[in-house]
Amino acid sequence: MGRASGAKSPLQNRVTPFGEIIAVPERGTLMGNRGGCFHTAERRLTGRRWVSRRWIACLLEFRGRRRAVMSPRRYTELFFLDEATALAAGHRPCRECRRADFERFKAAWLRGNPGWGFSADVSIDAIDRALHAERVGPGGGKATFRAPLAGVAGLPEGTFIAPIDETNTSYLLARGALWRWTPDGYSGARPPGAGEAAVLTPRSAVNAVAAGYVPAWHASVGEL
Repeated sequence: MGRASGAKSPLQNRVTPFGEIIAVPERGTLMGNRGGCFHTAERRLTGRRWVSRRWIACLLEFRGRRRAVMSPRRYTELFFLDEATALAAGHRPCRECRRADFERFKAAWLRGNPGWGFSADVSIDAIDRALHAERVGPGGGKATFRAPLAGVAGLPEGTFIAPIDETNTSYLLARGALWRWTPDGYSGARPPGAGEAAVLTPRSAVNAVAAGYVPAWHASVGEL
């Protein structure tokens, strides 16, 4: 959290809805981390992609704090186009710099996921463990679940899907349409169509959105 001063050339620290970390110039609207440092002194990623189960999404600026991005032995800063992207990648609001969003997300997550049997005062660590089981699949890849494209209208707006027949392409469900994700915004809308899709947003996060948590999305889609 805090204002991050960046390098002149792109670092590999931008997160896609698939949870992948890529190098592009655009920074997006949120910053976050995955529990610690997984970059070298030369500001290159190691073979790891997280340190702990605590994957958070933070404000770009908080209390005037400034830090050099990917400093040695400091946590690895990550950047997201918007909150919907962060949720799809498996992150949740930071408790320190986004306390109100954190409280709303936790309450909605508990409402939407009664099957976990958590009480209202459950530690966020327990929810992080649940999210981690849903965002990371065998071998460390992205965990997803399937849905028919014709039925994605039944998913809450703010959910990300990836059509099975489109390689490395993701869409945000918003304003009654599918919006194609790009690093600097959404490129346009289309109807769902036919076929199958992988739902990228973890199932329990989808349930939290359905239970009332509204993730912010990029201005290229329009106002909520």
